[in-house]
Amino acid sequence: MSRDRGDHSPRTLRSPGRFTRSAVAATVVSLTASGCVVVHGERKVVPTATHAEAARALKDFLRAYNKADKDYDRSQDADRVSGALADIDGGKIEAGHRNSPGGNRNHSPLKLTDATFTIPEKAGWPRWFVADAHANKGGRDARWLLVFARSGPDAVWAVSYLTILAPGDVPAFKKDEDGWAEPVPADDAALAVQPRRLGAAYAAYLKDGGDAFAPGTHTSQWRAARLKNATKPGLARQYIDEPLTNGAYAPVGLRTADGGALVFFVTRRYEKQTAAQGVNINVTDPNIKALMTGEVKQSLTLEFVSNQAVLDPAKGPVKFLSRVEGLTGAEGE
Repeated sequence: MSRDRGDHSPRTLRSPGRFTRSAVAATVVSLTASGCVVVHGERKVVPTATHAEAARALKDFLRAYNKADKDYDRSQDADRVSGALADIDGGKIEAGHRNSPGGNRNHSPLKLTDATFTIPEKAGWPRWFVADAHANKGGRDARWLLVFARSGPDAVWAVSYLTILAPGDVPAFKKDEDGWAEPVPADDAALAVQPRRLGAAYAAYLKDGGDAFAPGTHTSQWRAARLKNATKPGLARQYIDEPLTNGAYAPVGLRTADGGALVFFVTRRYEKQTAAQGVNINVTDPNIKALMTGEVKQSLTLEFVSNQAVLDPAKGPVKFLSRVEGLTGAEGE
């Protein structure tokens, strides 16, 4: 269940079911041009949560998260995770339960301390805020940024995004005189890439390249690795990337002090490995085996969901801060 900065998920896998996605409780962010979603006629711009409410939400999430990990039981935190995190985090629990029905023998409780909360002002529902806390996993000085979302007054706060940063990578946010942050509209034309288009832009970049994203681990280096691995003796790999933008998968963003934005967005990718005649594809990962449907005769298709945290400037390329990914399905043919 340990987190790493970069490509590895909090709890790595989620069940496939012909690559179905988990039902999502929260309908987070289909932002209008004004940056507000109005539900139940609530038009007043207010803070999305109090600091006390945010602290309680973090405590409730942590308690449920640790129970789910200890027991390998997704029902323990099903109402406290949504969107990308539900997909990325949940499958490891399912695979863990199939491999170890008695629970997680290696369970080590997650601890989140020194928490601060960045709470925007907005009208209507859904509402959301960002928690920034020091974690005992993912690196000694790791900071965990969690996006808590709530779809309505009767819903509970659920974490839809999680990213892991070094302390110096957490940006300074624009805040008003009362300390409230500014949410970024999904169609903000003042940014280099509109938040609602980031997923599609990233998928296009991974396929064709370009200058929309700054060089780095999750952009130029990852493209180069894919190209290198696309064709090897006896084995070919194909990649398909697509954005996830609806409901709890919708992007959320906060205005940064420099006029840009920190934006969280979700993508899904498929990697299909096809073996030449007479070549075997050996599956040794027990978690992949636990989630496997079909039989690997000539090909293996893996499905991944990842959530990204990027700095989207007013001008220039988008800069990646982190990408947290998990395998959510596996199918043999």
